[in-house]
Amino acid sequence: MAAIAAAAAAAFTTLRISKPTVSPRRRFCTLISSSLSSDFNITFAPPKPKSVPKLPISPVDDADQPESSIAELGEQLIIPWIVRDENGNLTLQTTPPESYLRAMAEAKTMRKKKKVGGGDAKNGDKVKPSAGPPKYSKAARRFYNERFRDPPQRLAKVLAASGVASRRSSEELIFQGKVTVNGSVCNTPQTRVDPGQDVIYVNGRRLAKKLPPKVYLALNKPKGYICSAGEKETKTVISLFDDYMTSWNKRNPGLPKPRLFTVGRLDVATTGLIIVTNDGEFTQTISHPSSNLSKEYIATIDGVVSKKHLLTISEGTVIDGIQCTPDVVEQLPQQPDIKRPRLRIVVLFHNSSSLFCNPPSFLIFCAVHEGRNHEVRELVKNAGLQIHALKRVRIGGFRLPSDLTLGKHMELTAANLRALGWKS
Repeated sequence: MAAIAAAAAAAFTTLRISKPTVSPRRRFCTLISSSLSSDFNITFAPPKPKSVPKLPISPVDDADQPESSIAELGEQLIIPWIVRDENGNLTLQTTPPESYLRAMAEAKTMRKKKKVGGGDAKNGDKVKPSAGPPKYSKAARRFYNERFRDPPQRLAKVLAASGVASRRSSEELIFQGKVTVNGSVCNTPQTRVDPGQDVIYVNGRRLAKKLPPKVYLALNKPKGYICSAGEKETKTVISLFDDYMTSWNKRNPGLPKPRLFTVGRLDVATTGLIIVTNDGEFTQTISHPSSNLSKEYIATIDGVVSKKHLLTISEGTVIDGIQCTPDVVEQLPQQPDIKRPRLRIVVLFHNSSSLFCNPPSFLIFCAVHEGRNHEVRELVKNAGLQIHALKRVRIGGFRLPSDLTLGKHMELTAANLRALGWKS
């Protein structure tokens, strides 16, 4: 055993001498053990206090710094700030300059504005997310086209919406083989097409990729104009919008002109409110009996009207095999400046000076729901009276504005469309 211990000591001495470049051994913590117990107690020596480097203070700074702040330099870690004062002299201070603090505050405020508003905070602009399709990513464009692009529509509907012709005339053009889709003649009006993707030609003329926007107009129709849109007719309701269509390109550059048509009809001798649009779905909704929209008329009657006449009108009459009855019929109060007696049916309305003529006549206010052809005229005729003038003043909840003169039109607002029962 003694020989083995001597050999181990010699090997250890040789190892220390042969490698003088080995780094000093790490100092381990003190191990304290007791021969009476199998447990070992390990204690660590307390760490040495770190020395705080003292900053040199120039004589220039001693005059500016108070003694209390200079004494505290050795007690805490302070970042010195070397700034130039108003006189151009370099000074040492323990707080950042005011300009630096102000710049940091402004940068933090701008970051918050940019995060909340999503825009350029420097210019004060709030950038809204784009509602159009992505411009650069092909995958994003593909996703947009699959999820948000308008679905394909019937070919006849697309032709009518583009202003080619009416729905029925568009179907005739398709049946005649005058319409091609992607180079092939299409004879089926129900074919689903997308103007933005498909190439459509009508009589050798390519259809625009963009459909015209929806237009909703209210017209005060004058007497002598018909609601038909035939090419042979000259005094049509649509002809009153020639100036509107002529200036279309200036007001809507890059958009095709809409094909306007009337919602319902007024006979040639009737004046007043009529709706003009290019939205076929809107027309169908407003014109359908399920819309429950009442139409209000002012009828000027020649001669004398008695209570018996009012009772007969209120009872209604049969038109085309269907019983048609007005909602309310009543006589309007007489006014000093108007010699003619007046009658009102359903809703209070009085702005009909243009209807009064020299011969004595009565004025009837009439509101009906059925909307049959010449219904008001038939109701008055059935009572043995003759209409001198007839004017429509209201459709649903929308009333003809008093300042809208004959032959003039106005664009309908969203509130006006809601009054007409249009929810889209």
